[in-house]
Amino acid sequence: MTTIIAVVSLLFFVAAGVHIALALGVIAVGLLTFNFNIPVVLVAQMAWDSVDKYALVCIPFFIFAGNLMSRGNLALVILELVGTIIRYFRGGIALALAMSSVFFAAVNGSSVACAVALGPAAVKLMPKEGYPPRFAASLVAVCGTLGLMIPPSLTFILIGSIVGLPITDLFIAGIVPGLFEAFLLGLTTLIVSRLKGYGHVGERPDWKGFGQRLPGAAGALMMPVLIIGTIYMGWFTPTEVSALAAIYAVILVTVVYRTANLSAVWETARESVLQTVMIYGVLLGSGLLTAVLTRLGLSAELTAMLKEAQVSPFEFLLAVNLLLLVIGMFLDGVSMIVLLAPILFPMAHAVGVDLIHFAVIMTALVEVATLTPPVGLNLFVMSRITKMPLHSIVKGVLPFYGMRVVALLVINAFPALSLVLLK
Repeated sequence: MTTIIAVVSLLFFVAAGVHIALALGVIAVGLLTFNFNIPVVLVAQMAWDSVDKYALVCIPFFIFAGNLMSRGNLALVILELVGTIIRYFRGGIALALAMSSVFFAAVNGSSVACAVALGPAAVKLMPKEGYPPRFAASLVAVCGTLGLMIPPSLTFILIGSIVGLPITDLFIAGIVPGLFEAFLLGLTTLIVSRLKGYGHVGERPDWKGFGQRLPGAAGALMMPVLIIGTIYMGWFTPTEVSALAAIYAVILVTVVYRTANLSAVWETARESVLQTVMIYGVLLGSGLLTAVLTRLGLSAELTAMLKEAQVSPFEFLLAVNLLLLVIGMFLDGVSMIVLLAPILFPMAHAVGVDLIHFAVIMTALVEVATLTPPVGLNLFVMSRITKMPLHSIVKGVLPFYGMRVVALLVINAFPALSLVLLK
């Protein structure tokens, strides 16, 4: 009964517009103090323990590096580099945008940050190349979701810190599914462009222009190599490489490209701290609520029920996918993870689902949530950047939902896609 009251109260707070971090904290503290009569000092200690983790130190550094690369307007540099050789066929520039999203996904680890980085450049360039503004905005919204799957994914950092999985393994597990999603995104982009007749067609690939732009873009192109390569080779931990990426980003935008001064770096650091505080606030509330659920024995009871009912991995994954697709309509990705990961991962383990694979599945579901109204964050971001109505962005995204469904089905059905680089 207590659990039902807590869930109903949480839904009420969320529907009333209360920030998820505050709603989680209020409910958790209320349950801990009144149901278990726990001293306030101990409650504070439990909250602190939820964020006092070495792995979480990388969050502000990755956010800062991604924001700085966005402020430095490096999206246009990468987009024009790729576009010089593939703009000669219809849909080439749109494909260049999809390919550029892989680069920014491997820099910032956030779907919103990826959309913000690519949005202004795409809105500026693509209409000149014969693409409708709505298509450009919608494509950026979809491209941004790759930032959740391709390392350094903040989603994997949160999942790893909450359920105790190695973040390095999660990063490596996301590489192949992320590239597979990028392939499907590129294929869908070409199909839509050709069916709708979007984009101008050049005469031939501009290899000379590519050669001229490549040296200037080399510094930016090295950022994903720095992050993914060093982690995969085992040279640095995610926390260590996050600090290195932040330093490298400062050097790029202030010395190499000179697209930002020290004042801009300071302002970016300030914005990054505010974004980090928001995430840490959700983690604090989640840590307390997880402690409540543990004391109530909810997770243990659900796990026992699954074992008694002899639920198969297929049935469990089907139920989880359907549940999270619905919940994703009303909660952002961070809230979904911190609320559901402590409950779902023990259940997944109980039915025999590999936890690394399950983390990739959950991340893919969060990707879909960022594109699903009424709370799809990427939709709101692109609506704000382009000044276009939200329903117009949603209509433009519709052709890409089929691609998302295919990717989700393949990731669920083939665990090897997530685990191949870990063997």
